[in-house]
Amino acid sequence: MKIEEVKSTARIQRISAHSHVKGLGLDDTGVPIKIASGLVGQLQAREAAGVVVDLIKSKKMAGRAVLLAGPPGTGKTAIALAIAQELGSKVPFCPMVGSEVFSNEIKSTEVLMENFRRSIGLRIRETKEVYEGEVTELTPVEADSNLSGVGKVISSIVIGLKTTKGTKQLKLDPSIYDCLLKEKVEIGDVIYIEANSGTVKRQGRSDVYATEFDLETEEYVPLPKGDVHKKKEVIQDVTLHDLDVANARPQGGNDILSMMGQLLKSKKTEITDKLRVEINQVVNKYIDQGIAELVPGVLFIDEVHMLDLQTFTYLHKSLESPIAPIVIFATNRGRCTIRGTEDIVSPHGIPLDLLDRLLIIRTQTYNTNEIEQILKLRAQTEGLSLTDGAFKLLSEIGTKSTLRYAVQLLTPANQLCKINAKTQINENNINDVHAIFLDTKRSSKNLSDKNAKYMY
Repeated sequence: MKIEEVKSTARIQRISAHSHVKGLGLDDTGVPIKIASGLVGQLQAREAAGVVVDLIKSKKMAGRAVLLAGPPGTGKTAIALAIAQELGSKVPFCPMVGSEVFSNEIKSTEVLMENFRRSIGLRIRETKEVYEGEVTELTPVEADSNLSGVGKVISSIVIGLKTTKGTKQLKLDPSIYDCLLKEKVEIGDVIYIEANSGTVKRQGRSDVYATEFDLETEEYVPLPKGDVHKKKEVIQDVTLHDLDVANARPQGGNDILSMMGQLLKSKKTEITDKLRVEINQVVNKYIDQGIAELVPGVLFIDEVHMLDLQTFTYLHKSLESPIAPIVIFATNRGRCTIRGTEDIVSPHGIPLDLLDRLLIIRTQTYNTNEIEQILKLRAQTEGLSLTDGAFKLLSEIGTKSTLRYAVQLLTPANQLCKINAKTQINENNINDVHAIFLDTKRSSKNLSDKNAKYMY
């Protein structure tokens, strides 16, 4: 990879459904603060989750798991993510839904094993030659396409890096541009680029911008010391599943038959136990040499009631594994029939022997004030501006329907606001989107009233 030394791009917001969650929001004594770290309310559940975090850190969670039980939209996923955030930003967090295990391509137990190994990280330490610093410039250089002569392609990218000792401008190969996009690098981020391979790693946002957004779920890092070009101990985080897939990938030749064979091969194949045993042996060797260390992460299985008796039995066995991750289940069901059986009814649809291993945390529905606070957090995270009346109206709608429905109305209301050339969402915008988009209760009533007009 060629990197030459030579003598701003727009900001991209990173927003997801729970991008405002930074932790459990507990004080030094483990007591939850009413509004903190992106979480609102659920004080009892958050306090219980804090105790779970302490158990995990003291390595006393072996053979046990956690169950978050509560109605839809009560923050079960947010609390599970907050637990992972409390354990550390580099701890793997693997979310899945119970119904994912029923695949036509591979066995259900194989899906569970893949997610178990996705949730176990391996931290590898190596000394490499790198370029490191805060990004001060990020300019793609375009050139005419050689293939068609029409359009532009990126021929190189000029990037400026700054440390406490100085600055450098680098001219990078266009293939590195894809790595920059994948890492979502922007001006103000602290990154390093490996000189030999051209691999780009985003370390975090420069702490100069620490007060830019209060709710930004960033890890702020100080400006790197020393020269931009240096030798550095690089820490790489991978999961055991990454190693499984990398070693299971077919290593065919360059002839047409080999390439066609790889193309025609099924996209999902089961990884053999023999391969996993060999990878575990290599991993244990690296651990014994002090080159790597295991980082057990969090496996979050939502809608756990969708699993059947076979997968529950497999989970029961997997929880006793010496390298099992922290498993957190979530469900919104009460007493129901265990899937895979005809007449076995159990709380939350989970067999009693597995349920007996779980620490159960209950979440409760939010009140109107809490819904309003959550809406304000989401609006601030998404960069939306609402009037006080709009927040109040939206929280009342969320109380009558669901919190998720109220949150979903934010973006279309903002779109209507733009169409009307306004900068702040008001009550009229909320009423308009509430009128054209139905919530579940109004939709059910509509079906009941006009049932005869629908096909059976």
